[in-house]
Amino acid sequence: QVQLVESGGGLVQAGGSLRLSCAASGRTFSSYAVGWFRQAPGKQRELVTTITSISSVTYADSMKGRFTISRDNAKNTVYLQMTTLKPEDTAVYYCAAADRMTWSIKTSAQEYPYWGQGTQVTVSS
Repeated sequence: QVQLVESGGGLVQAGGSLRLSCAASGRTFSSYAVGWFRQAPGKQRELVTTITSISSVTYADSMKGRFTISRDNAKNTVYLQMTTLKPEDTAVYYCAAADRMTWSIKTSAQEYPYWGQGTQVTVSS
């Protein structure tokens, strides 16, 4: 089993940037598929981006060109670089991991059994 800890959230002005980190402990993170999801108040949790164990990536349409997911296997960490942030990006951002069929793109939250506690991102206008 893997434990996930997100960090890097905070308050930023519109147009600014943040980099979120998802640090894993417990097992070799490189063999996991990892996803970033977010949940705004009163809304359902939604996919932000995912990366597989073979580094295939996918992004939700509204994040394409603004967000970048990457992984540093030596540090057991996955990053989410967010640029050109908008007020509608305000949400709690969650890191999630899966240890089955990790080479396949997973876009549903139900496919990820392991979750971090989340980190708040607030974008002011």
